[in-house]
Amino acid sequence: MIETTALPLPHGITLTCRSSGERGRPVLLFLHGFPEAAFVWDPLLAHFAQPQHGGYRCVAPNLRGYAGSSAPTEVTAYRAKHLVLDILALIDAEAGGPGGRLAALVAHDWGGAVAWGLAAQHPERLERLAILNSPHPGTFLRELQQSPAQQQASAYMNFLCRPDAARLLAEDDFRRLWPFFTNMGAADGPHAWLTDAVKDQYRAVWRQGLEGGLNYYRASPLRPPTADDPGARAVSLPRALLDVRVPTHVLWAMYDTALPPALLDGLEVYVPQLQLTRVPDATHWIVHEQPERVTRWLAAALD
Repeated sequence: MIETTALPLPHGITLTCRSSGERGRPVLLFLHGFPEAAFVWDPLLAHFAQPQHGGYRCVAPNLRGYAGSSAPTEVTAYRAKHLVLDILALIDAEAGGPGGRLAALVAHDWGGAVAWGLAAQHPERLERLAILNSPHPGTFLRELQQSPAQQQASAYMNFLCRPDAARLLAEDDFRRLWPFFTNMGAADGPHAWLTDAVKDQYRAVWRQGLEGGLNYYRASPLRPPTADDPGARAVSLPRALLDVRVPTHVLWAMYDTALPPALLDGLEVYVPQLQLTRVPDATHWIVHEQPERVTRWLAAALD
């Protein structure tokens, strides 16, 4: 059974979390991206909590700014250091107190951006890292600075930074948001997973507000440069924020038009203990499209 609870954290942020499995068991923590919410992980929460599949304590928070979690109005409250602090506090709450350690941190999209940073800065807090289509900041910065193809693929980020983006996205039953899912060019044609029931789940999330999720883009300088904003061209990241010294499993859907495969080039420089799995017939939304494949991959990573 999956439960939803509101968890107040010591630094004043409350995260609403979906969870399954007994407290006291090894913890799997799942982080979602934009424009999603914690519910996208439900099949994995239910699976890995079962005794025959590890009997884990499985927790998926709605990140700050999403679906009932605290949503500060200041853009600066969405900088990476604050997002990492949220997850460290959540690990303390779920994994045995201060200094607790996860069996694995599993993350997609913006959740992956938080997870990469946490793994680089606090490797002692997790046994392994599992990433799905979320670029490592080192390769992402390189491509945003040097690759016209990546700059074009990420051009939507500058739209999401606009002050009127939330209003525009909400118009006409979220007319501009649905193409985030349907314009990825899936090899198998129509997006069968995007049923009316799933759309209703997304509507329920989006109606609680879009500004929090958009503030992730506004707070980050990792975006394509424009005539008015140097974006990634003005950024330099120290290696201390890039090197990941924990066993890391990356699952990459190759039909991700926003995150081309060039982002995988040189990844092993930053992640020495890397296992990379490419999926040729999936898009950025692989968690929805191929949940059974994602489950098998994560089971192998945990074995």
